[in-house]
Amino acid sequence: MADTEKITVNLSVVDLGQVDLLVEQGFYSSRSDLIRTAIRNQLSTHSEAVKQAVVRKQMVIGALSYNCKELESRRAAGEQLNIRVVGLVNLASDVRPELALDTIQRLKVHGVLRASQEVKDALADRIE
Repeated sequence: MADTEKITVNLSVVDLGQVDLLVEQGFYSSRSDLIRTAIRNQLSTHSEAVKQAVVRKQMVIGALSYNCKELESRRAAGEQLNIRVVGLVNLASDVRPELALDTIQRLKVHGVLRASQEVKDALADRIE
């Protein structure tokens, strides 16, 4: 699993020029380095707000992964999952749409959901 995800950022030509100038002057090793640093600084600035939202919304920060064996165990126990994550949710490739429907009641991911397109399609009305 990759540690990072690619995003696209649109900047004005003036902002981009300033970024390039800071890179050229050695403040940052690359455009990506500056953007990552800026994002981390903003996340740090707002960390208390994130913590409060996570507690209020009963969310998990990090990565959750479910495979067929675990979801079958949950189904046998009659459990329905309400998954709320800030980070990554990975539904393994062995998870079939029917099993996902039987075991996942709701799914809210602030970040990345990795699952087969068939599973995503099956859960479409349960994904917030």
